[in-house]
Amino acid sequence: MTGLLPRPYGFASRWSGLAVTLILFVFLIAAAQGICAADVRRFGAQGDGRTDDTEAIRRAIGESNGAVVFAGGRFRISETIEIPLAESGPISLDGQAGTGTVVMAGPGPAFRFLGTHRGTSGPDTVSDHVSRLERMPTVQNLVIEGAHPEADGLEFLDTLQPVVRGAMIRRMRHGIILRQRSRNFILDASHLYDCSGVGLLLDQVDLHQAIVQGSHISFCRQGGIRSIASSIRNLQITGNDIEYNYDRNAEESADIWIDSRQGSVREGTIASNTIQSVPTDGGANIRWIGNPDTENKVGLWSITGNHISNQTINIHITSGRGFTITGNSFIRGNDRNLLLEDSRHVVFAANSIDNNPDYREAAGNGITIRRCRGVILSAVQLQVAGPVEGRRAAVEIIESREVTLTSSQLFDAVPDGVFVSHSRNVQIEQCMIQQDDADGDDSTMAAAIRVDHGCQGVVIRNNLVSSGIEGDIITAPETSHVEGNRSLQ
Repeated sequence: MTGLLPRPYGFASRWSGLAVTLILFVFLIAAAQGICAADVRRFGAQGDGRTDDTEAIRRAIGESNGAVVFAGGRFRISETIEIPLAESGPISLDGQAGTGTVVMAGPGPAFRFLGTHRGTSGPDTVSDHVSRLERMPTVQNLVIEGAHPEADGLEFLDTLQPVVRGAMIRRMRHGIILRQRSRNFILDASHLYDCSGVGLLLDQVDLHQAIVQGSHISFCRQGGIRSIASSIRNLQITGNDIEYNYDRNAEESADIWIDSRQGSVREGTIASNTIQSVPTDGGANIRWIGNPDTENKVGLWSITGNHISNQTINIHITSGRGFTITGNSFIRGNDRNLLLEDSRHVVFAANSIDNNPDYREAAGNGITIRRCRGVILSAVQLQVAGPVEGRRAAVEIIESREVTLTSSQLFDAVPDGVFVSHSRNVQIEQCMIQQDDADGDDSTMAAAIRVDHGCQGVVIRNNLVSSGIEGDIITAPETSHVEGNRSLQ
């Protein structure tokens, strides 16, 4: 029996040696990773929320090999820490799963990333220097809080492929600012919250290929996402919760706000977001303002699969061209759900505009098209929630041309279902327009369709309509061709 003992012991001994080797290998990897990541505490940062850690963090960034860690503390800084990427090389600021917080107690951004990229996103325009040293500055899992009324979170200038992931930036003036020239920006799984200014500010930036996804951008008083005088192409906003970005004391506010009176913003997507707010004077959930001299500078946007609600206007487009708005749910557009002005080539299709009685108070709901050309409203279901001062109908078409309203349902329309004035080449076909009381005893609708003065080429065909107080379809023969319409039973 004893002759058999050395065998298992030798077998176990060999496995023990392998285990020790494996443990040592793992330890060496962990040690290497520790060497690579520069904890700001090793450079003198206290992280106690009181000590000024500005210089210590500067040393950590300047002397590290690029991976800078803020772990388990509140690191107070008093002025902007600039990171010239050409000198620092690739850089990552990591808050260690959200345990690290930087408190900005001075004016300006907590961190300013300075690049030198002047090309496009095309590989042939990216210099070896930029590709090697400046690409993809990253902020991840870091909390940045403001402790000064003019404190900002992050600022990027002339950067290539900047990434902000898993960050929380709050109580700032502006959360993130992009200026000058940038390419391939990504904001992912982050919170921009409770800012006196803008959550994500695109300020006079030349920006191509930007993605904002899976983030919470809320309670920023000058806008959730806002572009001012910028040149932007390929901006994707998807899967976010963008809400309550408003200012009751301002003349205008919006959750997503694209102002292109200077510059141009084209080729974008707003998809699968929840966008809602509080009704305010001049408020919109989504607002585009184009160049008043040409509608070509803002447009080529797709807005699909969103829930958009609870503002004075849900979507407001001025001087834009080429919008496709499909498959969204709207409620509580206090004044209007959609306001189009001085725009062309807009498709608004397969959208639900409801007045859900579970919500505390009714809102107006409605669509206005003013001074536009080439508009299609199709498969729209719209329930009006009451009269709005100054609005003539659930759907208003004013001083416009080449407008089609087809295959739609309008419920509880007031004062009229559809009102057309000073317009031409308008088609209203295969729609159902029903008053609030189908029996007609207590109707508040004046007319289902009314064509006013100054119109020509209006076709009203094959609609099902309720009769209002003044009739069902009111129009002059010289303005309209009317045929095949029926009364709702």
